[in-house]
Amino acid sequence: MSMRIALASDHAGYRYKTLLAVYLASAGHEVVDFGTSSEKPVDYPDFIRPAAEAVARGECERGIVLGGSGNGEAIAANRVRGVRCAVCWNEDIARLARAHNDANMISLGQRLFSEPQAVAIVAAFLATSFDGGRHVRRIEKLDR
Repeated sequence: MSMRIALASDHAGYRYKTLLAVYLASAGHEVVDFGTSSEKPVDYPDFIRPAAEAVARGECERGIVLGGSGNGEAIAANRVRGVRCAVCWNEDIARLARAHNDANMISLGQRLFSEPQAVAIVAAFLATSFDGGRHVRRIEKLDR
């Protein structure tokens, strides 16, 4: 299923953002790139927040944000109501973030894994659907 995906990074995640943009486009997804556009140092909220807002408004079905560790980016994204952004460091975490937490965004740390692992994490995130069931009431409690 083709999706519209928000993509954003700071300088420390720029290289993987570029790699993932190519991967996502080749997989048939529409990529909306919120920046940054180089490895020149920037402040991650300036790029992550607009991507998260696009996901929250429904303009993008999913979002992927990147930094050195991914932690600051996830915190920034999760400040936007309606966003559930999980820091992911392997495929299992990405699948669980979707299946159990209905994550609509993930955050990746470029310093934590290889390029092929980054692609595999994103592929797992995009291929997994929300399990629903008992998890729905938990998501509803988050949204209150």
